[in-house]
Amino acid sequence: MTDTRPSAGLLGPPAGKPGGGPWKPLARAGGGEIHHLGLVAALVLLAIVGLVTQPDNFATSGNVVGILALAATIGVITVGQTFVIIGGGIDLSVGSVMALASVWATTVATQSYGPGVMALCAILVGTGSGIVTGLLISYGRMVPFIATLAMLVAARGLAQRMSDRRTQLVRPENDAIEALSTTKPLGLPLVVYIFAAVALAGWLLLGRTTFGRRTFAVGGNPEAARLAGIDVRRHTLLLYALSGFCCGIAAIIIMARTTTGSSTHGDLYELDAIAAVIIGGTLLTGGRGTVAGSILGVLVFTVITNLFILNGLQTSDQLIAKGVIIVIAVLLQRRGLRSPT
Repeated sequence: MTDTRPSAGLLGPPAGKPGGGPWKPLARAGGGEIHHLGLVAALVLLAIVGLVTQPDNFATSGNVVGILALAATIGVITVGQTFVIIGGGIDLSVGSVMALASVWATTVATQSYGPGVMALCAILVGTGSGIVTGLLISYGRMVPFIATLAMLVAARGLAQRMSDRRTQLVRPENDAIEALSTTKPLGLPLVVYIFAAVALAGWLLLGRTTFGRRTFAVGGNPEAARLAGIDVRRHTLLLYALSGFCCGIAAIIIMARTTTGSSTHGDLYELDAIAAVIIGGTLLTGGRGTVAGSILGVLVFTVITNLFILNGLQTSDQLIAKGVIIVIAVLLQRRGLRSPT
C-alpha cells in the first residue's frame, strides 16, 4: 500500500538529501554569503565615491551617524517586510501604518499618559493594523497586494482624519521620546541601537527558530507546508502582525527624530522597504532571503541618498538611480535561479 503520509522534508532535510524537496528554498537561503559580500563591496565602492567627491563631508562622524539614524526608520520596517516576502506575501501598507501609529501616539489624549503609553500605543496600533491585514489575507483569502493596498489607503486616510491633516508635536513633558534621538551612548543615538536590536532579533528569529523555518516553508511551497502540518493561515497572520509590530517601532523612531506625529510620515516607505529587500537577495516569489541581506540593502540605498544630497543632485536623479539598481538586482536574481545548483 502506498504511504500517503506527508513528507518530512518540510520539517527537516530528508535523510541523504540535504536541502532536497520542499526544504530546498531554506537550503538555498544559507548560500547568501556571496550575495552579502557583493553588497558589502557595493558599500565600499560607494564609500570611495563619497571620499573622492566629498572628502571633507562624507567621512565625518556626524555624517556617518546621520546615515545610520536615517537608515534606522526604514531599516526596522524592512525587517518586517523581509519576513512577509519570504513567506510569499507583500506589504504595501507599511508607510501608512507607521504614519497612523505616529499620529495616534501623539494625540492629546495619548500624550497625557506619558511617553511610555505613547510608545505602547504606537506598537499596538501597528500590530493591530498588521493583524487586520493578516486576517483579510489568511482567512478572508484576499490577494496580499489588494489587502495591503486597501490598508495603505485606509490607514493614511484615518491618520489624516485623526490629525485633521495637521502635524502633531510631541509635548515638552514627553521629551523622553525625543531623547531616543538626542541621547548618544558611544556617539550613536539610541534609535540606532533600537534598529540594531530589531535587526538582530529578526536575524535570530528567521535563522534560528521553528518560526523562521516555517516562514521559508510557507513561502517556498504553501501546499507542502500544509501537508506537513503547518497551519499556513495562522502563520501568514503572524507574519503580517510582525510587519505591523515593526511599523509601530518605526513610528517611535520617527517621532523621536522629528518630535512629531504626522499623516505624511512614511510616504513611499513601502517602496523603499521592498526595494531594500529585493537587492538584499530575497525572492519576491518567497521561500528565500535573509535579514542580513535586507539590512545591507537598506544601507546601500541610504548611502546613495546621502551621496546625492552631499553632491547637490536632484531627488529625481536619486529615484532614477534606485530604479536602475532594482532592475539590476532582479535580473541578477533571475540569472541565479536559472543557474544549475
